Amino acid sequence: MTNFETQYSRIARLIHWTMALLILAMIPVGVLMTQPDLDRSLQNTLFIFHKNIGILLLVLIVLRIGYRLTHRPAPLPSDLPEWQHRAAGLSHLAIYALLLIMPVAGYIRVKAGGFPIESLDSLGMPSLVMRSDALAEIAKSIHYLGGFALAGLVAMHIGAALHHGVVRKDGVFSRMWPPFGARTD
Repeated sequence: MTNFETQYSRIARLIHWTMALLILAMIPVGVLMTQPDLDRSLQNTLFIFHKNIGILLLVLIVLRIGYRLTHRPAPLPSDLPEWQHRAAGLSHLAIYALLLIMPVAGYIRVKAGGFPIESLDSLGMPSLVMRSDALAEIAKSIHYLGGFALAGLVAMHIGAALHHGVVRKDGVFSRMWPPFGARTD
């Protein structure tokens, strides 16, 4: 296959790297903002950032899934063991699922808890969930545990990408790198 056939399109790479940067920012912000001894004004700023970037990530993952369903990626190298093909497929599926679950659970936690999401509130969007402390606590637990799962999967994804780019040098990493390149379809 030619490089054009194996490299992700500019749109796919732009969405991927935009989401990657936002997710890599959201993880430490999510941890930091929940520290009990944090300055309240900094904590509020971090919460506002986290909630609103979460909404942006929800929009981006929906776009990304739609794009992925209509633009299939090139197959992995044929010399990869079958278990690695399966692991890659399952880990990508889990990442996509968590990228949907995390902002939805975050939204439910915030709105069921009676808190604002400034970007949506400024647009006049009504809450899609009722006020409920019990529902907020369930969503909070899902969001909390999902954050650890997502962080682990992201670390595994980065490790696999580096393995392909540095150890195997099989072209898998270069399909998504650089973030901006020549392919435009």
